Amino acid sequence: MLWLKGFCMGAADIIPGVSGGTIALIMGIYESLLKAIKSIDDQFLGNLIRLRWPEAIAKSHLKFLIILGTGILCALFSLARVIHYFLDHHKTQTAALFLGLIAASIFFVAKLVPRWTAARLLAFLFGTLGAYWLVGLIPVQTPDELWFVFVCGVIAICAMILPGISGAFLLLILGKYAYLTAVLKNPFSWSNIQVIAVFSSGAAVGLAGFSRVLSYFLQRYHHVTMAVLTGLMAGSLRKIWPWKQVLESTMIRGKTYILSEKNIWPADYDQVFWVSCFLFCVGIVAVVMLERSASLDR
Repeated sequence: MLWLKGFCMGAADIIPGVSGGTIALIMGIYESLLKAIKSIDDQFLGNLIRLRWPEAIAKSHLKFLIILGTGILCALFSLARVIHYFLDHHKTQTAALFLGLIAASIFFVAKLVPRWTAARLLAFLFGTLGAYWLVGLIPVQTPDELWFVFVCGVIAICAMILPGISGAFLLLILGKYAYLTAVLKNPFSWSNIQVIAVFSSGAAVGLAGFSRVLSYFLQRYHHVTMAVLTGLMAGSLRKIWPWKQVLESTMIRGKTYILSEKNIWPADYDQVFWVSCFLFCVGIVAVVMLERSASLDR
């Protein structure tokens, strides 16, 4: 089950606008994930270097991280082509499915805040406005050098463990989403292995630092932090809305990149509209089932 939850997180992380952190929250493993990441500390690394492996394993959540991480990596490598196909050929329907997933997730995550005081409502509003602004940023063109790939790893992994903010979308803003997903399609060439290794190193650095920040706030200000995380998910709905009008785009190396767009209501109630509505409902039902499964595990 833990491997499957990791697989679902990895599948979500491929989609620009969807966060693996959201899936972790729905499935009831979010705080366990942060604690597990936090357990990889200086003492753990020191025991590894001194070849004290039993002590290193005993004082870390290594089993949890290996099983979950394997599921995430399997999804990233196996679903990259599938997700790209659906985003290229059935973008509206795919977005509708994830809109249902996230909309239902907001309800269940909001239930983790026992009482909505004025401070928690303000925290929710802060998270909502912050995510709404962030997902409206225009993608930029950036260098392909390895140092920048490392920086992208640091930034993207922070977003991937934040519900509502997609690491894939931040890579899109940083101009590296298409570049890195192309690398994942052919991961065994030497140049691509280098890129994956550098990006993974940046992700490891970002994860080690940012997980501690989140853990601190969850321990000291749990309900306010959960309110902010709920707001981040609500604000991200701006990016997931299936029907959009492109305002500005550009061609780069033969591929069209959208610079700005706005959300619209569909003009025609055609087959795509009704299929999208059905998939929206499927997304809601899937979250309800996941939440019930997580409740049974807890």
